[in-house]
Amino acid sequence: MSAKTLPQRQSSDAILDRLTGLHPKLIDLSLGRLERLLGALGNPHLHIPPVIHVAGTNGKGSVVAYLRAMFEAQGLRVHTYTSPHLVKFHERIRVPDPTGKSAPVSEDELIRLLSDCEAANDGGDITFFEITTAAAFLAFSRIPADVTLLEVGLGGRFDATNVIETPRACVITPVSLDHQSFLGDTVGEIAGEKAGILKHGVPAIVAPQVDEALEVIEGEAARLEVPLARFGQEFTAFEEHGRLVFQDTTGLLDLPLPGLRGRHQIANAATAVATARAFGGLDETAIGNGLKQVEWPARMQRLSSGALADKAPGAELWLDGGHNPAASRAIAETLADLEDKNPRPLVLISGMMDSKDTGGFFEAFDGLASTVLTVGIPGQTNGRPADDVAQMAREAGLEAVSMPDIETALERASVISPPPRIVICGSLYLAGEVLARNT
Repeated sequence: MSAKTLPQRQSSDAILDRLTGLHPKLIDLSLGRLERLLGALGNPHLHIPPVIHVAGTNGKGSVVAYLRAMFEAQGLRVHTYTSPHLVKFHERIRVPDPTGKSAPVSEDELIRLLSDCEAANDGGDITFFEITTAAAFLAFSRIPADVTLLEVGLGGRFDATNVIETPRACVITPVSLDHQSFLGDTVGEIAGEKAGILKHGVPAIVAPQVDEALEVIEGEAARLEVPLARFGQEFTAFEEHGRLVFQDTTGLLDLPLPGLRGRHQIANAATAVATARAFGGLDETAIGNGLKQVEWPARMQRLSSGALADKAPGAELWLDGGHNPAASRAIAETLADLEDKNPRPLVLISGMMDSKDTGGFFEAFDGLASTVLTVGIPGQTNGRPADDVAQMAREAGLEAVSMPDIETALERASVISPPPRIVICGSLYLAGEVLARNT
């Protein structure tokens, strides 16, 4: 056969682009379409390793990252499903590589998974997130592992991941206002959607919550006879003498501090430890090693080298994908701690999606940031224009200037004396763009 007659190999990007056209709505909260597709695929979600299902507004990814590191430190094989991705879609579906360590699904395997799902769907009405979630379940049913870590995409009750009927444990990280147009206008309403992942009799681990959210979660747990482990009640943790002290109803652990930066990571790490203890089979050494070895990009990640870091020589460059007011408060708290130890002028480089509370995001930095440089988010049609972001930052009491791109913003920040602390923040999509450009 000549080269001209060889069939052209499709890339996963080409298939993903085609799948975006199968449903007119970006987000449509229901489960019927996915259940139909999973049935056509042989219900792969019923044939995957035991599941830990994680919902919440902030901290989901960090808790999943801690858990993955802990299980791998124990020598176990782990499947992980998270969203969105930062640079490549493959990051969403992680499976054990030949050595047993979790890695993003390979291009060849992703092509097979997406092609099988597309064929089984047969042109039916389905959302992008639903069909790619089906691809994740298909991968997890085909590749052996010991545990599946499943992060909710949006909400919980009607999220595509909630087709799992009998997880080993459920986790609800802190609930706050986000995605109100889909989940409700109050923290209580949003907590009700998050609590939709709870299952009858399945243990649930609950991270720190405001009273309004906790009341809703406890009510749903009581209705379903769910054993609860709540931060501050059945378990707690605090930093002491450079260590993480964790205590629950079965005893006390003296652990290393978590590898992810920020005071809020104490609670995230504690939630993961409580979950690991509820799941069972992990010893204290593995839990401690997981806390130290955790990796989770764009969560107060220091960028010390690379094409973008080189644009601001002498500056201290950080990246965080936080995009709602609760996340910005955690970022601001971390930056205040850094300022106490090593004072520098603080410059924010921010881009945000138009669905986010941009003004509320910036309020946490009033009195902390000297300047905000705003940028658009390349490739995102729902990104807020840089001029609009700058205006909202000014309305929150900050000095702000819009910039044409990230590189120009970094060059502008680099002339500040003394060399500043620069934090790129406001969107996971912006964070992904930064990581791609910083290679």
